[in-house]
Amino acid sequence: MVQAYGADTDNGSEEQPGARDSRLRSLGRRLRNDRGIWRRGILLALCSVLLTLVMGVHAQIPNRVGNLGSLVETFLPWFALFIPVLLVLALVRRSATALVALLLPVVVWLNMFGGLITDKSGSGGDLTVATHNVNADNPDPDGTAQQVAGSGADVVALQELPGRQVSRYEKSLADRYPYHAVQGTVGLWSKYPLADTKPVDIKMGWTRAMRSTVATPEGEVAVYVAHLPSVRVKMHAGFTANQRDDSADALGEAIAHERVERVVLLGDLNGTMNDRSLNAVTAQMRSTQGAAGDGFGFSWPASFPMARIDQIMVKGVEPKASWTLAATDSDHLPIAARVEL
Repeated sequence: MVQAYGADTDNGSEEQPGARDSRLRSLGRRLRNDRGIWRRGILLALCSVLLTLVMGVHAQIPNRVGNLGSLVETFLPWFALFIPVLLVLALVRRSATALVALLLPVVVWLNMFGGLITDKSGSGGDLTVATHNVNADNPDPDGTAQQVAGSGADVVALQELPGRQVSRYEKSLADRYPYHAVQGTVGLWSKYPLADTKPVDIKMGWTRAMRSTVATPEGEVAVYVAHLPSVRVKMHAGFTANQRDDSADALGEAIAHERVERVVLLGDLNGTMNDRSLNAVTAQMRSTQGAAGDGFGFSWPASFPMARIDQIMVKGVEPKASWTLAATDSDHLPIAARVEL
């Protein structure tokens, strides 16, 4: 009785190897006999080619009309979302042409962003830095300041500081950071002495950038804090980034003339590393996230981060680790990095 029950169970619950092989052979015959398998899905294949071109030659998309090129580059990693859609459609259409063409955008995307998927953070480092756009309308400046300071950073940069709340940030950070400086709406707090602090003109008419020399135990480091102009997407004007682009050029020029060998830039640049309009800065500095981060490190908007527009960039300094911090009452996530001097 036991043997009969076991035999029935095996036959009913498991597909025999012979039957499975027969089904696979039958499927193979149907596919070989399907003469339309290569003719179907031509339009889907063309969509894959177009997606490949947009990602692969994004630098050639002109900015003359609505800064379209910069807009595409801001959200370039998200173009990967089209790949599973095209995959499902290719399978539904049973199109070998569409499936083969889909390899093109997959390879290009992995070549561009595959390195960001893995964790590149390492041990060591002499200096930990953090930066945060605190949001001028932040309802809890004290809590936000304490949360960023809790990262253990030696140097903290804050942007979008409203004049009425500067004293609250100063008071909240005083115990951990004996040295600080505020210029306009940006500020720098440090465990080490500051010197040669001054505003940086980024062509805005008021101060939203500064630089200071931080005297670390490993030597001097020039630290820049910047908050470039905001950008908007408008139906009648496209990607309104011209003022930001001009400010980025001015910031890049200031950094290029910096006499201190080791430079760290902290701030809200309102742009990603892929955006060609920030070349004046990105061409001469390294992103800590790209060199030593874990994932994309998106920082905005805090509720559903879609782009890394807050940056920690270095020159003459070796990134060791880079990460995002927990959300505060700002619409940006704070970010931090550990570097070796």
